[in-house]
Amino acid sequence: MTKGKVLVIGSNATRIEVKGGGWAATGQYLNETVVPAMAVIDAGYDVVLATPDGTRPTIDPVSESVDHFDGDADAYARARAFWAEHPSMSDVRTLRSVIEEGLEHYAGVFVPGGQAPVVDLMQDAELGRILRHFHDGAKPTALLCHGPIAVVSAMPHAREFRAALIADDGEKAREWARGWQYEGYRMTVFSASEEKVVEDHILHAQLHFDMPSALAAAGGSVAVTDVDFQPHVVIDRELITGQNPRSDRPIAEALVEALDRSIAAA
Repeated sequence: MTKGKVLVIGSNATRIEVKGGGWAATGQYLNETVVPAMAVIDAGYDVVLATPDGTRPTIDPVSESVDHFDGDADAYARARAFWAEHPSMSDVRTLRSVIEEGLEHYAGVFVPGGQAPVVDLMQDAELGRILRHFHDGAKPTALLCHGPIAVVSAMPHAREFRAALIADDGEKAREWARGWQYEGYRMTVFSASEEKVVEDHILHAQLHFDMPSALAAAGGSVAVTDVDFQPHVVIDRELITGQNPRSDRPIAEALVEALDRSIAAA
């Protein structure tokens, strides 16, 4: 018998705006998606994958590497098989259908990263509604790497906030962020120095804003590691955030522990 259901929110974005008016290819990271999902299933929960349009997320080819599994070829193979074959990864729902069927059926929610959530999820009104539900119910809410930027969707004017960031208007962004439910929360996210590595070696272009500055403008209390690409997880109330791809296993453990505590308390 399952302990409950956990909602995994994926992105449908395949490209991201860069400075100069162009776009760069992007997607969702394999390890960030499947490592926590597999851990949740192993802990006795069911996983439901949902995206804005109900199609599977695009996995960023950069993430399809044994390097993201600490060089463990067997772990990498299991992850690829899980993504390709497990029913929970292919039976994708729309965010709207999940809302209509009732969010009360879910014990927790998880959002993986890759740059993709910066494009669609951070300004998706339906995701904002989902996050407000989990916040109001104090249910475990976990987000990894670039995933934490998706909490912006819960603010009343998420689209306007994102537009202000792209326009490099920090004052206007702070105005649009008023009323955000996560104001004052401690959190982490992919750091500016880590992003520079991606910009220089993968995107070959610069993004319009970095994630810590964006969340700080929204009112979050953001902390990142002094050393890039070290695992780092921050927990504040129901919110669980992980900084980078190497935080996949630590955030999975933190999420399972939070789910078990929440179920026990209920």
